[in-house]
Amino acid sequence: MLAYMNRTTIKLSEDLDARLRHEAQRRGTTISDITREAIEAHLGGRVGRRRLRAAGAGASGRSDISERIEEILAAEFGSSR
Repeated sequence: MLAYMNRTTIKLSEDLDARLRHEAQRRGTTISDITREAIEAHLGGRVGRRRLRAAGAGASGRSDISERIEEILAAEFGSSR
């Protein structure tokens, strides 16, 4: 994280503010962290934590996923070896 960050004020509806606070509490993080993450994702910037969006999303219809996980991850994120 940068040593200094600019402060920005935004106006949110009561509903959006409540949802943001609930999500921060659910994740055990700050509202600022979630807001930065959302803005970076929206603007195509680098997000601090990369997520596996499909993890646990449901049945893929394939029975070999657990056997091919290394191959799948290497194809998705590139091999570090």
